[in-house]
Amino acid sequence: MHPLGRRAFVGGLGAAVALPGLAGRARAAPRGRRGGIVVGLSQEPTVFNPLFPHIEVDDGLLMNLFSPLWSIDETGQFVPELAADIPTPHNGGISEDGTFWRIRLRADVAWHDGAPFSAEDVRFTLGLLHDPDFPAYSRAGHELVTDVTVVSPTEITWRMKESSASYLSQLANMFVVPAHLLAREHNWSASAFSQQPVGTGPFRWGSRVPGDQITLLANARYYRPEEPHVETLIFKYIPDQTALFTQFEVGAIDYLGMQGIAPDRYREALALPAGRRIEIAPAAAAGIVALNLGRSQFQDLAVRQALYLALDKEEIISILLEGLPHVSESYVPRESFWFNPDLPAHRYDPAQARAVLDAAGWVAGRDGIRSRNGVRLEFGNSSTSGDPLRQQIQQVMQAQWRAIGAAMTLHDAPPAITWGSRWTHSQFDSALVEIDFMVGSDPECSLHFDSHQSVARGGVGSNVFQYASTVADELMVAGMHEQDRMTRREIYRKIQAVIRHDLPILPLYQRSSIEGVKSALVGYKSNINVRSNCWNIRSWYWA
Repeated sequence: MHPLGRRAFVGGLGAAVALPGLAGRARAAPRGRRGGIVVGLSQEPTVFNPLFPHIEVDDGLLMNLFSPLWSIDETGQFVPELAADIPTPHNGGISEDGTFWRIRLRADVAWHDGAPFSAEDVRFTLGLLHDPDFPAYSRAGHELVTDVTVVSPTEITWRMKESSASYLSQLANMFVVPAHLLAREHNWSASAFSQQPVGTGPFRWGSRVPGDQITLLANARYYRPEEPHVETLIFKYIPDQTALFTQFEVGAIDYLGMQGIAPDRYREALALPAGRRIEIAPAAAAGIVALNLGRSQFQDLAVRQALYLALDKEEIISILLEGLPHVSESYVPRESFWFNPDLPAHRYDPAQARAVLDAAGWVAGRDGIRSRNGVRLEFGNSSTSGDPLRQQIQQVMQAQWRAIGAAMTLHDAPPAITWGSRWTHSQFDSALVEIDFMVGSDPECSLHFDSHQSVARGGVGSNVFQYASTVADELMVAGMHEQDRMTRREIYRKIQAVIRHDLPILPLYQRSSIEGVKSALVGYKSNINVRSNCWNIRSWYWA
């Protein structure tokens, strides 16, 4: 945890006053629906088919439109959603060897258009994730599923080619899509569903003004009839973080979500007028410099090591980020059972960085920039435009790397461009980014690091780094199948050590989000197991 602990701060009290548990305090929920919630985002949700490749900001929207078989709460427990219960060996849902699954489904679920939800929708969704022509977000774990059988509208079974210890978590991240609307779809990118999605979630599609906002409406057919508690949910896109903060300050924004409040505005946020609550929310996301190992200059491990040695992480965190995030060497959050506490600590040593490059044959030219075999040590760095803090971090990195003979230029663009196809297809040199590598609370990371999960290399997945390691691949396969929890932890600790050695990413910190919530808005709970704290908006209400 951050030294401040898991705290809520109320503005306008002069000093920071800790009010533990205020956000999640049990109160009698109101009867009926009242009002609406405006969520402020600095990045725009642009992906509306939940099976397509998407990023964290899309999750906040998708988890309110769609439902998985089960979700995962702030304690790390699975909660039944479309499924009637969580399958286990004890209740007959999963065989003792993990290769046979039987899922019982709710009988009271309807799609937003009124069509009944059934096991056929689950079968169809699993089928899409097997279809090589479908642009899936991830096939990890799903490729093991075979012999899918619809037993009845409320029961489905399948077999696993091999057991998968992480598949329960994978399914918590698989939103089910409607077979009756998509069974005949072929032009996925231009489909009507991808523009106006139909789900089973607590809110249904209302309208969209591109570049501005998306409005969702309460789903009167929701299978939990007491929820949601508000009539409308608006995702307001404000790319300029200063303007976004101002909108929260004046009350136009009810919940300031991704990217939250910039650390350099943290002290100012604590002094906001009464009626605003500031939350320090530990997150699973890791702040990293992503390296595209498809680029010639990054294929040399010595270059990656030198760049890391020349990076003053402590300066970035203590000065620019107000000391809020934790320095980290891993993609796994430090609160996790799977975290490896024994990874080598980073040290800032530009002299050693220069020595490493000298030994590897990278020679400085007249302009001071190194090169080897005709390849210059120069590259671009991509991030989100309109984010002054990230730009400051980039400028610090730029100066520190210039001092060892590496030239970095800034290639920032609006989020939809930076994190769109350029990102998913590895059309960048390097990037300053925050990524949640976990699958809920599970450390399964093949989506990001398995050599077969790179779109640029002909695969499907999010290995945008084009990282390829036989050792890591073998460990990830072993970790996916290992059922013993302690043995599995040792495997994932080894994976973290391999990633730390190979440096396809330069780890900076574990993110602590600074989020703002109106004090009268009840129900907010930070959840380190999901990628967006919009995960339980269906339970929020106005006091």
